[in-house]
Amino acid sequence: MLKLTIVKTFIEDLLVFEPEVFEDERGWFMETYSYNKLKEYGIDVNFVQDNHSFSKNKGVLRGLHFQNNPHAQTKLFRCSKGLIQDVAVDLRKGSPTYKKWFSIELSASNKKLLFIPKGFAHGFLTLCDDVEVQYKVDDFYNKELDRSLRYNDHEIGIEWLLKNPILSNKDKNAPFLRDSDINFIK
Repeated sequence: MLKLTIVKTFIEDLLVFEPEVFEDERGWFMETYSYNKLKEYGIDVNFVQDNHSFSKNKGVLRGLHFQNNPHAQTKLFRCSKGLIQDVAVDLRKGSPTYKKWFSIELSASNKKLLFIPKGFAHGFLTLCDDVEVQYKVDDFYNKELDRSLRYNDHEIGIEWLLKNPILSNKDKNAPFLRDSDINFIK
């Protein structure tokens, strides 16, 4: 089994995974997920679905997305082609980091993964053309509990690396935090 380095962020339970990568003249190999390895670290999550997203242009912003309880999702997120700014926002009322956000660049070259537990909104911004991201979730999509927050909500204050992003209608019209029905409690 390969080695996995887990880096804690300033937000409790939000983790960066740095997998061991074996390289030689042919290329490289890494494990992107191992249930047993995560369980060794005290992370017992049963992922039920893999998602793969493609964004053709630099400046595409997807998010901030989450699902309310009882179908909130834990996500394990990575960029398999290109470069993104990945952002997670703590929405757990009662958490010492409530409304705080964490940002990291994920790329095909750095091979890092972001582990986002339940209770967080998530979004990413493409920093180049032709970006692919892949992520695991531990609960299925639930249309009734699917939610979004405005990417530029001043109450959260995310510092995106690019201005004037390309947004879907859903994300353009997402509510502000003050108007949301978020139901996460720490």
